[in-house]
Amino acid sequence: MFIVIGIFAMLIYGVLVYYIGWRGYRWLRPKTSTLRFKTLYIIVIVLAACSFLIGRIPGLKILGILGAYWMAVFYLLLLLVPLAHITVILLRFTRLPRHRTQFWAGLTTLALLVSLLGYGTFNAYTPIVRPYTIKMDKGTSPVSYLNITMAADTHFGLLSGKDHAERLVKEMNKLKPDLILLPGDLFDDDIQPFIDQKIDVVLSKLQAPYGVYATLGNHDKHNGTMQELIDTLERSGIHVLYDETIIINDQLTLIGRKDKSDLDRLSLDKLMSSIDPDKPVIVMDHQPTELDVSEQAGVDLIVSGHTHHGQVFPGNLITNALFENDWGYLKKGNMHSIVTSGFGFWGPPIRIGTRSEIVNIKVEFE
Repeated sequence: MFIVIGIFAMLIYGVLVYYIGWRGYRWLRPKTSTLRFKTLYIIVIVLAACSFLIGRIPGLKILGILGAYWMAVFYLLLLLVPLAHITVILLRFTRLPRHRTQFWAGLTTLALLVSLLGYGTFNAYTPIVRPYTIKMDKGTSPVSYLNITMAADTHFGLLSGKDHAERLVKEMNKLKPDLILLPGDLFDDDIQPFIDQKIDVVLSKLQAPYGVYATLGNHDKHNGTMQELIDTLERSGIHVLYDETIIINDQLTLIGRKDKSDLDRLSLDKLMSSIDPDKPVIVMDHQPTELDVSEQAGVDLIVSGHTHHGQVFPGNLITNALFENDWGYLKKGNMHSIVTSGFGFWGPPIRIGTRSEIVNIKVEFE
């Protein structure tokens, strides 16, 4: 079944690449098109179209970077080229010269493409701080106030690299958090670029008196054992909770769940079976699912990522349809759900309609 779906998806992808490539050729080709120009153009388009898939093979760093940018260009052209094509068709019913309308439609498409790439890159690499203030009805809590910073979906790898990690550390430490939470997808499918760029050394500079904690997401993968991946993070001073519960400073309970894609993930009831319900309960769960289960179990705050808020418009419309809370804040009964759009990105290194962010949660206990 998966093979059939994969073949069908590749066929659709091939048709779309052909359409975009053909329209580009119609605009770019010289008045006396040569076989050499046509052959070179086809080679470039085929190489670009295959680069994202081939670039996922370890060791092909250049193709991996090229593939990521190709996906950004491809996505934007999927939006822009049909609009330009329709505009040219409609202008045929006017007295404007056909070759001039084609030229200006193509030039406008190119200008919009470059502008949107710049805008999307800015949104991806310049994170903002997203603040939330919530109140917890925990009158017996030994603390009255808690300052939490949270970031998910850093996807540290070839393009979300050391510089982006340094931004994360700088902005998080500036907020002077009591507790730092990283709920999943710290790696971008491969831990080697993380190790090669010494991002673990950068993250070791995160500072919070109650500690730095993470759980794992669906992109936190490693060819070796999962324990080796966890050890890589813990060398950074990040405590990984892998279906584990911990009491912090005898004041609150923190639970880190395995990702929903892990078949051996424990139930929340089992993880909470021996906790003190009078203390605040915070859960890190990479994918914002099972909110009803968390509410009924007595969770006070659940933090998640995974959705990227769609990353590029109109992806947010899809995530909004799939998840009860795909981004931002939602309160269910006494439980607070906060989902971040993510600090990094997956695939194309752009964000359009979303922004890279760090979440700052100020908790007041009633």
